[in-house]
Amino acid sequence: MGKKPRSERRKKGGKKSADADDADDPLPDDFTILGSDDGGTVFGVDDWETGNANGIDEEGEYDDEEDESSVVERNLEKFRDVLSGVEYAIGGEKAGRKRESGFKVLFKCLTHYALGPGGVEVMEAFEGEVVPVVLASLRNSASEQYAACRVIEAIAVVLGGGNDAFFELVEPALKRIVMATGNQAQVRAAGLRAWSLAAFICSTDFPSTIVLLDLCEAASAERYRGEETPVLLRAAALDSWSLLATTIEDSDIASEEGRGPTILPLLQKALDSDSAELRSSAGECVAMIHEARLNLGVQDEDATATTRRYRRGSWDGTEFEVLIDEVKQRMAELAAESGHHMSKKAKKSQRSTFREYMSTLVDDESPMVTVAFRGGTLELKTWKEIIQLGAVRSCCQGGFMLQMSHNQYLHEIFGADIAVLDSGDGLSNLEKRMFMSKNSEASKIRDREMNKDRKKRSNVKNYFLDADGEDI
Repeated sequence: MGKKPRSERRKKGGKKSADADDADDPLPDDFTILGSDDGGTVFGVDDWETGNANGIDEEGEYDDEEDESSVVERNLEKFRDVLSGVEYAIGGEKAGRKRESGFKVLFKCLTHYALGPGGVEVMEAFEGEVVPVVLASLRNSASEQYAACRVIEAIAVVLGGGNDAFFELVEPALKRIVMATGNQAQVRAAGLRAWSLAAFICSTDFPSTIVLLDLCEAASAERYRGEETPVLLRAAALDSWSLLATTIEDSDIASEEGRGPTILPLLQKALDSDSAELRSSAGECVAMIHEARLNLGVQDEDATATTRRYRRGSWDGTEFEVLIDEVKQRMAELAAESGHHMSKKAKKSQRSTFREYMSTLVDDESPMVTVAFRGGTLELKTWKEIIQLGAVRSCCQGGFMLQMSHNQYLHEIFGADIAVLDSGDGLSNLEKRMFMSKNSEASKIRDREMNKDRKKRSNVKNYFLDADGEDI
């Protein structure tokens, strides 16, 4: 029998530590940094996760009884207290489970408390103390590595653009996490997502983006670094590729020599995977590549008839025409898939997702996603914007609307006029409960009307006549 890998060997004359046991336990596919923990007391911050403790609900709405500026200032003070205790509560803690709890508190504070320019200032003031502690945890147990990667993502969102120093500091450590085949798939996927989001937000070095794009293309293949690539890593690689591809020109994505046509065969194979996450990631990449192809239209009015035919970047007549037709057929199957091998919820989600992809791929229609704010809505009408929004949403989780409402760099990315969107001209929390909740009078009236309609439809279906025209 062959020797065990070095990482699994037990040292002579001693037992495995608690951290070593944790490192050997495989993480579940749905492992997350979110969840209830008592870690807030470690930092001396009480009631950090008790209901609406920060004075703002999950939709970015402030309590009716409190002033917005006072709520933000109080949350910034909590954020400052947590950052000041990171070096002791996480860096100086010997128990791995307590360090992991500390990371959960830190992640919550980054996404929910670090709001506006004040959050950026506080993060920059403590960056030199917090980041080294986070990077040191990338050498610990798998769950701690995952938590550290998620925290790096959140720090990148808070700091915003033009922070090349931060990206250059975290890039080598994240690269080691992704490249190490001995790390668990969830950790490698989290590391790649953190690396790509930090590059997208913080880095201005274009060559670094190109290198990372090359790595994502390699990691999305069936085999990477001499081993079979885990499905979670392949899906993360495609998501990271699509995010980074939003920063390059359409010609670099969808021209004959572009990156998109090069990976089309890989995407076609991914669409046949058993993993719903991998299929969805591949379909999103195809939709974005096709959108970029459509944007390669010819603007010359004196162009010939043949040139005008391809003015919208059609695949017809190219070497990729047959491949695109096969991809369309496969995506059409996924958009109407049925059977008992998937749950009803999973089938509904897949059908909805791939119908959106098909509307772009077959009908050349632009997608649209709407984000509702207090004073209006933000409409995103390109796959590039939707992919960027999805990356930020996936990073911030429950703090997504808070960051979208207060993070000035996100406003620049999505072109949002937050003075209008967050003007507060909409309904207050009390008015929402009165007019929009399930227990409101208006909701009860709608329910009664719907019940009447159902009874009418049922009576029509069950209404029969005999041969003489008499009711039976």
